[in-house]
Amino acid sequence: MTYLNHFDLSLWQECDGLYAKLQEACLKLQDAHGVNVNLLLLAHWLDSQRYWLSTDAWQQLFAQIDCWEQRILQPYRRLRKLSKNNLTENEYQQMLDVELMLERKEQGLILHKLRQCAAEDTSHNLPRYLSLFGIDVNLYPELS
Repeated sequence: MTYLNHFDLSLWQECDGLYAKLQEACLKLQDAHGVNVNLLLLAHWLDSQRYWLSTDAWQQLFAQIDCWEQRILQPYRRLRKLSKNNLTENEYQQMLDVELMLERKEQGLILHKLRQCAAEDTSHNLPRYLSLFGIDVNLYPELS
């Protein structure tokens, strides 16, 4: 079964629901190890679909998305965090909304790159993706 023709932005609705359940672990991995939450959620979702990517595909996907993260999203996130004490609640929420918009833009980039990746027959995505950061998935049982 091939899912590449069926990947569309609705997959991110499912990932949003997953994020609500795994938010604490996602943010911990993001802050402590630099894990990209969008790719983490994608790995989890792909595993649930039994659609596995090779380690090379994950490395390529991460490298291409990391450029966007480094140039756009991470500097904005740092600015938002630094500004928190100097903004009204409404202003801070507006910054969060912009960050969410940037993350949605990143999701579009991921979706485009994902369509270029071939599936393989074995091995789960979550451990493969986390291994790029030297993280053992067993240290985060809530992700299972």
